[in-house]
Amino acid sequence: MFLVPVAAVFVVLFAIPLGRSIYYSFTDFDGYSNEKNFVGLRNYGRIFSDSAMSAGLSFTLLFAVGTTLLVTMIAIPLAVVLDQKFFGRNVVRAVFFFPAIPSIALLGLVWTFILSPLASGVLNSTLDALFGVGPVPWLSDSTLARASTIFVGVWAQAGWHAILYLAYLQSIPGDYYEAATIDGASSRQQFFRITLPLLMPAMTVSQLLLLTGGLKVFDLPFTLTGGGPGYSTHTITQAIIQGGLAQGRFGEGSALAVVFMLVVLAVILGQLAVARRLERRVL
Repeated sequence: MFLVPVAAVFVVLFAIPLGRSIYYSFTDFDGYSNEKNFVGLRNYGRIFSDSAMSAGLSFTLLFAVGTTLLVTMIAIPLAVVLDQKFFGRNVVRAVFFFPAIPSIALLGLVWTFILSPLASGVLNSTLDALFGVGPVPWLSDSTLARASTIFVGVWAQAGWHAILYLAYLQSIPGDYYEAATIDGASSRQQFFRITLPLLMPAMTVSQLLLLTGGLKVFDLPFTLTGGGPGYSTHTITQAIIQGGLAQGRFGEGSALAVVFMLVVLAVILGQLAVARRLERRVL
C-alpha cells in the first residue's frame, strides 16, 4: 500500500508519456490534428540524416563526458583543500558553492557578456588592456564555443561537487591517517591509498549526477551560444524541442527522444557497472 502513490506517480509521469512518445515516433503526428498515420521507421531514418539532430547528439555526449571528467578532476583535490583548517574556511567553502545557487540559464547570460567575441566583451577588454591581444572569438568560433560552454559548465558545478566530496571526506575516520602517518606514509600515499579509495561511493554519486545533468542539458548552451555557431553547440534537447516539437514534427521529435533515452540508458548503465566494479576492487 505504501508503494501505491509512488507507483501512480511513476505511471502517470513516466510510463504513460514514454508509451505515447514511442507510439508517436512511428506516426506522422504534427501535434495539432488528430490524424496520425503509421509511417514505420521513417522518422528514425530522418533523424540520423538530419545534421542538426546528429550534431545535437554529438555535442551533448561531448559536453556530458567532458564536464564529468573535468569536474571530477577538479572537485576531489578542491575538497581535500577545503577539508583543511585555515582562516576563513567557511567563507571560502561558501564562495565555491555559490555558482550552484543561481539558475544555470542566468549564469549563461552573464557569461555571454563576459565571453562576448566583440572587443567590448569583459574578457577581451581585459586581455587587450593587459597584453594587447585582439578580440578572441570565444563564442563565434566552433571549437572555442564548445570549449567555452564546457568551461562554464565545469565552473558552475565544480564547487557543488567539491562540497559533496567534502561531506564524504569528513566521514572518513581520522584513525586511518594517524596509522598511515605512524607507518611513514607520505601525504601523496595517504591520498591514493586511503582518501581516493574511500571516495569511490561519492564518485559514483557525483558522476551519475554529472552524466545525467550533462545529457539533458539545454539551458546553458541555449543562453550562452544559442546552439551556434551553426550547430556546434546544439544539444539533443534543443533539437527535440526546436527541431521537432516547435515545428510540428512530433513524430521525428518523439523518435529522437526515444533514441536519446536509449543512449542515456546505455551510458548510465555502463557508468554504474564500471563504478561498481571499481568500488569492489578498491574497497
